[in-house]
Amino acid sequence: MPPDAPSSPPARSYWLDTEGRPISCLEKIKVLDQNLEEIRGACQDALEDAVLMGCDEEQIRAVLRQVVDGLVNPYAKG
Repeated sequence: MPPDAPSSPPARSYWLDTEGRPISCLEKIKVLDQNLEEIRGACQDALEDAVLMGCDEEQIRAVLRQVVDGLVNPYAKG
């Protein structure tokens, strides 16, 4: 990360279940936080690579949003 880049926001300290209640299992929280940090790191790397190669920053951000919006929940009912 460039020296003048802002630091990443801290990982979430809470997660909600499907009923809107906080997840209390520390192992689940740890896994979810680790996953989020890995995703954040991969996205940061992709953004930096794209910008260094001359891509438009807003376009790469839009593409990353499209990736998230295109994720499929294999456990969805219906």
